[in-house]
Amino acid sequence: MKLNYSEPKFYTGGVNIKGWSKLTRKQQKEALSKDWYVYFSYRDKDSNKLKRQSPIKGGVNRFKTKNERLMFMKLIKRSLVKFLENGYVPNKDNSQLYVPSKEPAQETTAPETILEKLQEETPKTETQPKPSPTPALPVTVDEKSMSAEEAFDFGLKIKKQTLSPNSYVGYVSPVRQFQKWLNEKEIKDISKINKKTVVEYLNSVLERTSARTRNNARTTLSSIFTTLEDNEIIDDNFILKINVLPTKPERNKTFTPVQESKLETYMTDNDPLLLSFVRFLSLNFLRPIEVCRLKIKDVDVSDKKIYVKAKNKKVKIKIIPEILIDLLPDFSGLESEHYLFTPHQIGGIWDIPEMDKRNYFSKRFKKVKDHFQLGREYGLYSYRHTYITKLYREMRKELSENETKSKLLGITGHNTLIALEKYLRDIDAELPADYSEFLQTSVTDKTQND
Repeated sequence: MKLNYSEPKFYTGGVNIKGWSKLTRKQQKEALSKDWYVYFSYRDKDSNKLKRQSPIKGGVNRFKTKNERLMFMKLIKRSLVKFLENGYVPNKDNSQLYVPSKEPAQETTAPETILEKLQEETPKTETQPKPSPTPALPVTVDEKSMSAEEAFDFGLKIKKQTLSPNSYVGYVSPVRQFQKWLNEKEIKDISKINKKTVVEYLNSVLERTSARTRNNARTTLSSIFTTLEDNEIIDDNFILKINVLPTKPERNKTFTPVQESKLETYMTDNDPLLLSFVRFLSLNFLRPIEVCRLKIKDVDVSDKKIYVKAKNKKVKIKIIPEILIDLLPDFSGLESEHYLFTPHQIGGIWDIPEMDKRNYFSKRFKKVKDHFQLGREYGLYSYRHTYITKLYREMRKELSENETKSKLLGITGHNTLIALEKYLRDIDAELPADYSEFLQTSVTDKTQND
């Protein structure tokens, strides 16, 4: 059977309340200058259609801020829903709903005094106007705030349904760490958490770790708080107003030709499987985690195509260069659903999270670079930087700078030319020609004078 009423909704001055923080001060002031109210529809007995009822204000417009108005309207909505569920009918005798409680302190009085109860929650000033007449509705004002633990569990549950497993994992630890810190500070309710609280926590993260880790924690918590705001658990995501600290990016260095040669010789003798992983990463210009995602079915040797699940799009198609085709083993006897790289062989079952796979090969390569005493600035990502640099410089011998970047854009997988140019600058792919001839005269003259 159809319900006889619609879910009560809020009118908030003609603006989307979820985007309140994005409004200008003028837009916010204009929205607050209008009347806010709760509205709903009730099924008409004659037409059997939902009919809009008179708006319910209850003195809400005496409040001067968005948060105060929204909190008060939530009380009205909760009470309205409760009484609609119990059989409340607009413009009818609802006296049967007003049953006195055995405890005088909690007694619900006649309908004409309900508006007075609403007004008890309103700050009284001499200049306040009289509230507009509204339908008499019983209101329960003992709203219980959700605990921080319940709110975060809810936020993580929503994230788990909307994110990939790999992305979801990155939310759990920062949220739990923040929750642990709140427990130490004895902050239990989500309503007690404000901007000052989060800033204090982020400062503690900064003291323990780095600005980058602090910024990452801020981003994660902000995303969770946005979810809570969207579901009306909190009024506003104030974390968006917390500044991001400047950081110095750490990027893996490119290998020199000598380093690359020594590493390849060592892996040929001691870890040929890791060398195959490195070659697949290098010659296809992939990221380590993208190689870990590959299955046998993703590598079409006959058509020289590889189907990669990337971070910036669902699936991207890349060609397999002839130089790699000659190095690939025979895949004909392998199961198509098996992963291309496993700890012990090419093609096999390896059902662990992608991040763990990437970390496994990173640690495996660390043993190799430790043999040559290479620091933390070198890693598997260094191969991607090295080969893009080599390709760029070889192409620049025959093509102009713009032509080279245009061709390289389709090879590296960058989304835009601007992103590619920034990447090339970061890895110092473009180096100037020898400028000695411009200084030769100056140096010669100085030598003669000496």
